[in-house]
Amino acid sequence: MNLSKPIRWTLAGLTLLTLLFVYAPLGLVLLNSFNTSQTFAWPPTGFTTEWWGRAWSSPGARDAIWVSVQVAVIATVIALVLGTMAALALTRYRFFGRDAVSLLIILPISLPGVVTGIALANAFLTIFGIQLGYLTLIVSHATFCIVTIFNNAIARLRRLGSSLEEASADLGAGTFTTFRLVTLPMLRSALLAGGLLSFALSFDEIIVTTFTAGQGIETLPIWILQNLFRPNQAPVVNVVAAALIVVSVIPIWLAQRLAGTDEGVAAPSSAAPPNR
Repeated sequence: MNLSKPIRWTLAGLTLLTLLFVYAPLGLVLLNSFNTSQTFAWPPTGFTTEWWGRAWSSPGARDAIWVSVQVAVIATVIALVLGTMAALALTRYRFFGRDAVSLLIILPISLPGVVTGIALANAFLTIFGIQLGYLTLIVSHATFCIVTIFNNAIARLRRLGSSLEEASADLGAGTFTTFRLVTLPMLRSALLAGGLLSFALSFDEIIVTTFTAGQGIETLPIWILQNLFRPNQAPVVNVVAAALIVVSVIPIWLAQRLAGTDEGVAAPSSAAPPNR
């Protein structure tokens, strides 16, 4: 599509304004992490690395990060298993209610977080009789992490088709052998990308966490929220946020790269064995 020069300049200007609107606040967080003022005076009165040293030696920040990492890793592993199984079931089999099951799997990430949090907390406390803690927090995070894995896996499975799996079965391979040698390699990059995004989604979740974590469990987002307005803690919070901005670039970049990788497996062509 050919666009006139004024339209191209207009689109470029709007794109630039949008990027500035999104990334200028992030740049401000990075800048304030070196600001000597504890009240974030603007323009900065000076620059220091003192807050970075305090953040590094803060036991509360370290403990909160460790809790967030543990929960995110376990929730991602659960989501990888259940999301992949669901994607395989919905693409490789036909059964009554298949579309309804697909909708129910995707629904948790579409609902407002406060609704999901209240519903899960009520279910744990009243229906299952489980006290809120690590278990309920991990299960709650896994419910929306599954959606990311499921979407990535089902998109890859639909694009590749089932010809290679059928060829493997025709050659005598069993179900598990076909999955290990054919299906899993085809899904590998999609699952890695989905796993990275699921980890990031769980790591910074705060709304559902607030309702399902229980007393005494403090993830990093909750720690940031609780310490942001405390005296002398705001600069340390800014440092933690700045560090997370820098670190978050890595999994997002990897997820983008992996999502576009075909792992050397081409879509079925006319040379593939015909479906039976």
